Amino acid sequence: MAERIPWNQYFMSQSLLLSLRSTCTRLTVGATIVREKRIIAGGYNGSVSGDKHCIDEGCYVVDGHCIRTIHAEMNAILQCAKFGVQTEGAEIYVTHFPCLQCTKMILQAGIKKIYYLEDYHNNEYALNLIEQAHVQCEKVFLSENFFKELKF
Repeated sequence: MAERIPWNQYFMSQSLLLSLRSTCTRLTVGATIVREKRIIAGGYNGSVSGDKHCIDEGCYVVDGHCIRTIHAEMNAILQCAKFGVQTEGAEIYVTHFPCLQCTKMILQAGIKKIYYLEDYHNNEYALNLIEQAHVQCEKVFLSENFFKELKF
């Protein structure tokens, strides 16, 4: 039997796939929330439902941030809230290290482990909050040829 892909690479692959749906051109991010090795929600950077998208209208930048965009982590957490899915004790897989606001939401949602693929403006206060909350935070490594190595 062929060797199976490890769980953290499997779920991170889901986040990478979700990131392809991002509509903000500044950064494409995907997030997957997992509980007990089951995907419970996914999200990507995009506009509020029914609003204009950055890919169509350009980014709406204020103080260096696109305010049109809801971050992938927030979209995934809101999806859980919308459908009544518990996040307490879950894990999140994000293509980029969460911003400070997303870190606070992740912690407040009771998520106990953060996996990320890329460092991205890793905020010192966010790192302190993660440590204070005793939430595990782990960088996932995928080889350069990760997707080529998958046999379909």
